[in-house]
Amino acid sequence: MDFDFSDDQQQLRDAVRKWVDKGYTFERRNAIVASGGFDRAAYGELAELGLAGLYVSEDDGGLGMGPIEGMVVMEELGRGIVLEPLAQTLISSGVLGGYAPAELKAAWLPRMASGEALLVLAHQERKARYKLDVCTTTATQAGSGWTVSGSKNVVPAADQADAFLVPAVAAGKLALFLVERSAAGVGTRGYGTQDGSRAGDLTLKDAPAQLVTADGLAALEHAVDIGIAAACAEAVGVMDKTVAITVEYMNTRKQFGVAIASFQALRHRVADMKMQLELARSMSYYASLKLNAPAAERRAAMARAKVQLGTAMRFVGQQAVQLHGGIGVTDEYIVSHYFKKLTQLEMTYGDTLHHLGELSARMQDTAGVFA
Repeated sequence: MDFDFSDDQQQLRDAVRKWVDKGYTFERRNAIVASGGFDRAAYGELAELGLAGLYVSEDDGGLGMGPIEGMVVMEELGRGIVLEPLAQTLISSGVLGGYAPAELKAAWLPRMASGEALLVLAHQERKARYKLDVCTTTATQAGSGWTVSGSKNVVPAADQADAFLVPAVAAGKLALFLVERSAAGVGTRGYGTQDGSRAGDLTLKDAPAQLVTADGLAALEHAVDIGIAAACAEAVGVMDKTVAITVEYMNTRKQFGVAIASFQALRHRVADMKMQLELARSMSYYASLKLNAPAAERRAAMARAKVQLGTAMRFVGQQAVQLHGGIGVTDEYIVSHYFKKLTQLEMTYGDTLHHLGELSARMQDTAGVFA
């Protein structure tokens, strides 16, 4: 199989990397963190590059690209630990494009592609523990429309988004709805997260909603799988830059009159970091290539990828901090922010233990079929 990137994909990578290096400096990122963890201007710059329309069809004003292009973009954003939730736009546009009725696509996809509208997935609830079929939020049909009541937690950029994709139980079955933040009965409480980005809690009380699809579980699983693939790619970019920063530090930090990069024991630890990075990169490729596979195959692939990425993120982050010493955990030094990002990504869309459990359950189900 040919894993080389096409010329268009490489040009896309170069364009995003150039923006990250020149337009999203560490100083600018620190200023965004200090102001709350989200900058509409920075998100607008991503949209100007066409990235908000990556998964939007050309007919709806987007680029009409696919999972590999999404992976390339998220890797580069990971290198710059970009705070703005472009992954949420990939999720929302992918779900709307695949499941929403035509009028809903026409109303939202062009605005999302231009960066005018930010739509985020609001699915987490306190008691769910990463289980997508656990939902206490309810939906009631009101005339020709719907109303939704319930609460969602740790919603990306909750108090900045324009609308939410909200799973809710309707007539005993999970469905997926679009709820605008400006609608009556919608409340948000924003806060900063560990990695410096912004999230919030969402409360809904008889909030007007539009039905995206009655097959909510299938759409939600697909949405989360897009998110997992994006998180894996982002983590590869974060780890790639973390290793580079660590090597640069070891080449300049001296003990006993020589650079610590010359110490064989430390060189072995860096080699182990690079090995984990390459294992993670391979599984990120695997996840992106499986995004359009049948649901059962796709879900298993995402769980496998998340287990490998979780292991690699934990190892690379911890080794980077240890090789830096005390400076590695200070806010003034850049590697601490990469470590925080890796820690948060490991928990995103299910931690390593959750996905190990998912794989174990799938193996048991398969064993039962062939018993």
